Amino acid sequence: VQLQAFGGGVVQTGGSLRVSCVVSGRTFSRYDVAWFRQVPGNEREFVAALRGSGGHTYYADSVKGRFTISRDNAKTTVYLQMNGLKPEDTAIYSCATHQNRIITSELTQARAYSVWGQGTLVTVSS
Repeated sequence: VQLQAFGGGVVQTGGSLRVSCVVSGRTFSRYDVAWFRQVPGNEREFVAALRGSGGHTYYADSVKGRFTISRDNAKTTVYLQMNGLKPEDTAIYSCATHQNRIITSELTQARAYSVWGQGTLVTVSS
């Protein structure tokens, strides 16, 4: 399986951006997919996750109400719609997945995911 993230860019504070993650090489609809972000020098931070089965979504408190994770099974793509962007949202955004269902308590942990995309840079200017 391979993940490819794209769609990052520069946006002003309060603006919106949508990043995409194309998943190839597996039965896409069955697996959990998440977005994480990382600022160089800092640890990877959980942003949002989407269950392959059931479609439940999970969000970090810092993005809840502003970001939305969704998927298009026909396009084998997971999206992260980001609204109300803030300078502190500036980071490299990466998507990740795993070959088995991830237990709920581990969904926010980067160590639970075994396959990662290369990341796309989002810069929010003040």
